Amino acid sequence: MAAAHGSGSVPTVAFTTPPNYAARLAHLLTLKGFKPLSAPTLIVQPTPSTVAALKPHLSPPSLDLFSAVAFPSRTAVAAFSSAAADVPHPLLSPHGDVFTVAALGKDSELIDDSFVHRLCPNPDRIRILVPLTATPNALVQSLEDGRGRRVLCPVPLVVGLVEPPVVPHFLRDLEAKHWVPVRVNAYETRWAGPGCAEEVVEKIEDEALDAIVFTSTAEVEGLLKSFKEFGLDWETAKRRCPNMLVAAHGPITAAGAQMLGVGVDLVSSQFGSFQGVVDALHAEILRLS
Repeated sequence: MAAAHGSGSVPTVAFTTPPNYAARLAHLLTLKGFKPLSAPTLIVQPTPSTVAALKPHLSPPSLDLFSAVAFPSRTAVAAFSSAAADVPHPLLSPHGDVFTVAALGKDSELIDDSFVHRLCPNPDRIRILVPLTATPNALVQSLEDGRGRRVLCPVPLVVGLVEPPVVPHFLRDLEAKHWVPVRVNAYETRWAGPGCAEEVVEKIEDEALDAIVFTSTAEVEGLLKSFKEFGLDWETAKRRCPNMLVAAHGPITAAGAQMLGVGVDLVSSQFGSFQGVVDALHAEILRLS
């Protein structure tokens, strides 16, 4: 049996973040005095087929046909960089109109001098745009009117799960801003498989889970899909582990969880990085102490 919040035991916090993001979140949880339990429900990575889909847009002079590239995730930036590394020349010519590179929150850390140099030999041609709020809609709103110009959108191909509405809404919002979005499936978001929630199920059965953190809607679906493999549903899980808090990394994840029938107890108001949801969870557990 887990001790009640604030009883002196170290709270166990599960999180369903994909492996390529998990170490960062685990570190932040540990710094706050939590015991992290990584239970990835998704695998997020480029594949040979997604790299092949992206490369034609990066081979000069193809990218010069665009006025911007909009990255809705950190993996999108990484996939773009990986594919660009195999292109022997800069992707853009040194002369031409300003080219906008738009990214969210801490994802923009990947758009460093090396990235810009690979993109264009003339850094003055590149404008880096990071909206104050780290959501795809805020990214769109921070762009000027598209005036019929093309924007490259490296997004995930969702495999084994229902595609969340985030990307379709992102593309729709770009069109409403008079851009012509060109969708490229630059990486895969794939269900991690039937056993991905096994450790979470065990903790729930023992009433030994203090909280669970979701950082995307697809993670929630992946968890519920794995629950079914163990004969468990969310309502039963909450009955067996009634003190378990559910934290969502931002309002989009929270709304997606709610649509899937998973009630959310707290939502981070600062979601440019995982620090926001960790701080919110820490504050809530202190409040319940």
